[in-house]
Amino acid sequence: MTVSPDVFKAYDVRGLYPQELDAEGARRIGAALAAQLGARRLAVGHDPRLSSPELAAAFAVGAEWAGARVTDFGMVPTEMLYFGVAERGFDGGVAVTASHNPPQYNGMKLVGEGALPLSGDAGIPELKRRVLDMDPVPGPGEPHFTPEDLYPDYVRHLLAQIDVGRLRPYHVVMDAANGAAGRLAPLVFDRTPIDRVELYFTVDGRFPNHSPNPLLEENNRELRERVVAEKAALGIAWDGDADRCFFIDEAGAFVPGDFVTALLAEALLVRHPGAHILYDLRASRAVPDTIRAAGGVPLVNRVGHAFFKQRMRREPVLFGGEVSGHYYFEANHNADSGFIPALLILELLSRKQATMAELLAPLRAAYFISGEINSRVADVPAALARLEQRFADGAVEHLDGVSVDYPDWHFNVRPSNTEPLLRLNLGAASAAQMEEKRDLVLSVILRDGDS
Repeated sequence: MTVSPDVFKAYDVRGLYPQELDAEGARRIGAALAAQLGARRLAVGHDPRLSSPELAAAFAVGAEWAGARVTDFGMVPTEMLYFGVAERGFDGGVAVTASHNPPQYNGMKLVGEGALPLSGDAGIPELKRRVLDMDPVPGPGEPHFTPEDLYPDYVRHLLAQIDVGRLRPYHVVMDAANGAAGRLAPLVFDRTPIDRVELYFTVDGRFPNHSPNPLLEENNRELRERVVAEKAALGIAWDGDADRCFFIDEAGAFVPGDFVTALLAEALLVRHPGAHILYDLRASRAVPDTIRAAGGVPLVNRVGHAFFKQRMRREPVLFGGEVSGHYYFEANHNADSGFIPALLILELLSRKQATMAELLAPLRAAYFISGEINSRVADVPAALARLEQRFADGAVEHLDGVSVDYPDWHFNVRPSNTEPLLRLNLGAASAAQMEEKRDLVLSVILRDGDS
């Protein structure tokens, strides 16, 4: 049996296959999740990785051994697993995926009723204890799960989120990275007037063309160049399990996640004036300022999909956005989607009859962000204490790490969940000020010779 204690992360299970997570480990996780949830009905889906069908089947064997009946959605984007669990009333489920990681990794995103995720604060520590203390689960064996094709219902659900008749016939370059988006995107966009150029739509879990992490410059470079070469209106990229999407404007520039959050909020508030919108504390002031200008109510939230989804269950929140490219929708059972944002942005461009760069111009002129900067430190609490003492003249908050707010600049520094790192995100009113304040904050973080 191989299931390393290290695979149990803050938001999911993830590790090297089969060194850290193999089929017996997946059987144990299936049995443990069924027991933990008291589940009678569970659902399973998986990404295209070569090891994913084996791990999905093993999970099902374990869950069935523990008394749950399992429905198999097959190879689906993670957001479809969430939709299926919530829409069909399952007690929980699993998406077997390592998301944006290279092909030698695999893992599981685990949810309970209503597709509410297990996390390091709620559910994953208990699951870890159960799995590591468990006797071997009988196997190998074939699961007796029931197959179900979610694609037709989910495509209808996605297209219902916009007015398809308003879409203009934009020329758009789309990069599926050989991931799960390669199957869903044609089914969605064939029913729109969008003229697409496909990059790496062949589903291949070896990810032979580039790693399925569009946040990295080396992975989005070809898309940026192709958008310019094609004179396209937009570029859209998805990660490996397609629950995140990223945008390239017509000039080939990558669009930061906080600017995307601002545009999505604006698009949704047209239909839902006065709605509450969540944004993560790493974002620039572009997000709350845009929400207020569009008639909405901005609410700041700590980082992490579990925290967004839990709050959206507790409060009447229409939409939530993270700078990492996760976007959550009340209309999608509060789950994240990589396809609803793509449709909403295309609808917004069509309604405003503007280019992406034109929509972004006011934001780019007023908000300057550092991006996330990681610093390795010997003593995380001591470094956070230094920051709080040095910047005590600002408005200090502790929602997640240390956040400090000044009239014309602000920053958040929060610790990594898994490493002795501090992550800095800073925003200011000019590029020069951003660089000056960024260097100042980093000098305080690294005062004692850290790197």
